[in-house]
Amino acid sequence: MHSEIGIIFDCDGTLVDSMGAWHDVDRTLCAEAGIQLTEADADAITTMSLEEASAYLHEQCGLGESTAAVMDLIFERMRAFYANDVEAKPGALAFVRALHERGVPMAVASSTSPDMLRTCLDRCGFTPYLRAIVSVDDLNTSKREPAVYDYARSFLGTERANTWGFEDAAYALDTLRDAGYRTAAIYDNDISGTREALIARADFLIPTFEALDPETFLAKARA
Repeated sequence: MHSEIGIIFDCDGTLVDSMGAWHDVDRTLCAEAGIQLTEADADAITTMSLEEASAYLHEQCGLGESTAAVMDLIFERMRAFYANDVEAKPGALAFVRALHERGVPMAVASSTSPDMLRTCLDRCGFTPYLRAIVSVDDLNTSKREPAVYDYARSFLGTERANTWGFEDAAYALDTLRDAGYRTAAIYDNDISGTREALIARADFLIPTFEALDPETFLAKARA
């Protein structure tokens, strides 16, 4: 048993293959409205909560009649995606299940809204193995601050120094590392973080869950 070790997983881009849908929804909705997002816009939106991104798209890019209207558009598209199309990343569910069988407490901390997050994790089969599913919306915060990770960790009963954060986003790894968490980076795409950026911020980079043996990870985590 390895109960002294805890893990907090990000969801989108880490456990599930969904970042492409998130990146596309902004561009698709803007394109339908005759608006073209710049790379600077896309980079800015990447680090924002859904409400922040909706406000940016409305106020800076001219999408929708209000921030709330933009949020409704995004929710409609992404709810359908999470309910019908999202898939776990290859090997992710097997890895989570194996750690659960070894007594490792786990949680998810995500920037996705609570209802979509729960739908996503239920569809992909992760929910039974998690002690908590936490959204930044639950705390009115973002992953630029460690509050969401600390809240998720409160369900695990582990210290920061023994708790691993699995993330695909460079900025979130910065938050974890600065707060004293251990960090494991999952490469998903260059917008979230290049391999070089992730390596610079993480205790180790995981190319895929299929390439990560649970016992190898636990040996690393206990070192």
